[in-house]
Amino acid sequence: MRKRHSLELKPIGIIHSPYKSTGEAPYQGHKSEDISQVEVFKEFEEGLQDIEGFSHIIVIYWFHKSQGYHLVVKTPWDDGLHGLFTTRSPHRPCPLGLTVVELIAREKNILKVKGLDAIDGTPLLDIKPYIPSIDERLPIKLGWLEGKLGGGRN
Repeated sequence: MRKRHSLELKPIGIIHSPYKSTGEAPYQGHKSEDISQVEVFKEFEEGLQDIEGFSHIIVIYWFHKSQGYHLVVKTPWDDGLHGLFTTRSPHRPCPLGLTVVELIAREKNILKVKGLDAIDGTPLLDIKPYIPSIDERLPIKLGWLEGKLGGGRN
């Protein structure tokens, strides 16, 4: 039998967005022009040094309104059922969100970003720089999503 490890996540900030409920948030933020603010708590502000040089960052957050999950789910892009881990559903056993956003500006401990799909008040867990030579992989396969998202590479 495998031993399960417990862990504790400590938020480093909070997300302020125009979306007050899960129903208002886009399914994926990359097409949204809305600006959100990623507030990093003052005790972690020094860790933002040099972030202004990046055009995009990866924001990792906790889906704090997520309640329960199903291992097989239906998505907005298809009528069929798919395994939870082949989707971006916020309803997960460990409800982590991850989004690549455009960094618009930094004002001390506040990052203004475009393309975030988190609701207002979402706990911020981490920020990482988006580095194409590290983060992008080619060639790619999109599994059941092939041709369903519209546009070129989906």
